[in-house]
Amino acid sequence: MFRTILFVPGINQRFIDKAKNLSADIICFDLEDSVPQGEKHIARKLIKEKLKEREHFRLTNNLYVRINSPDSGICSEDILLLVQRGLDGIIVPKVNDEIEIANICSHITNLEEKKEIEKGHIKLMPSIETAKGVVNAYSIAKADPRINALVFGVYDFLYDMRLDYIDTDGSGYMYARMKIPVDARAAGILAIDSVWQKINDIVGLKSDAVTAKRLGYCGKTIIHPNHIDPVNEVFMPSKMQVEWATKVVKALEPVMCKGKGMGAIKLEGKMLDIVHYKHAKAILDIAGAGTTVCKENSALDI
Repeated sequence: MFRTILFVPGINQRFIDKAKNLSADIICFDLEDSVPQGEKHIARKLIKEKLKEREHFRLTNNLYVRINSPDSGICSEDILLLVQRGLDGIIVPKVNDEIEIANICSHITNLEEKKEIEKGHIKLMPSIETAKGVVNAYSIAKADPRINALVFGVYDFLYDMRLDYIDTDGSGYMYARMKIPVDARAAGILAIDSVWQKINDIVGLKSDAVTAKRLGYCGKTIIHPNHIDPVNEVFMPSKMQVEWATKVVKALEPVMCKGKGMGAIKLEGKMLDIVHYKHAKAILDIAGAGTTVCKENSALDI
């Protein structure tokens, strides 16, 4: 579930440690906007050490890092230092085209091989924040199999378009906001909406999240822990997701619980394995529709 991606300043150890107990679906250590240029090297080292403490985070958390943009000239340094065990994915800001993503994916693949990390384990989320990125969103989304979602960055998009943000009128960015989830779905991946900057306006946050859900987004990026529960509530699993998860758990129950059968099965034309089983179990748990399968062995222990 990618309902909430919480950006945590990569330079702030207290905030990172606090995130260990938060229920955001993705904890994303930020190396970009929240870290001054002269402190990037310090943040990289801190994040690198915190990724080694993976077991101290909640089992339901995914750990991501938002690196610096391809245009920054330092994104390769971020990737070189931070690709390691404990890292689940990378968010790449201000992606303009598929060539930028292809180069980053190639770099990650080489590092996975050198560091003996399962190939393709580290996922990638390109963040669409420029006019060029919006135009190329579909080709970016299908540039590599490790890409699992597109992220919409509304404020940098508006800056690129030379437009002001008006919270009562979204016409200036509505085309981009509507196009990105369509392009993502066409490429077979998810889309995650932009942040809500008014920290104390929970009513506005939930209204914005409802709009995002209606546009086809599966979640939102957020910048404050108080936004986790309201956004998670809006993006509760749909009826279709619960039905899918129930089928997956039922189909994989024999091998997951009893060690019988094949490690992967075919369901409705798609191959499913333990990763899909864990995902399905998480959906059912979140939806309150969890089953009693695997009483002796939790799926997370397999």
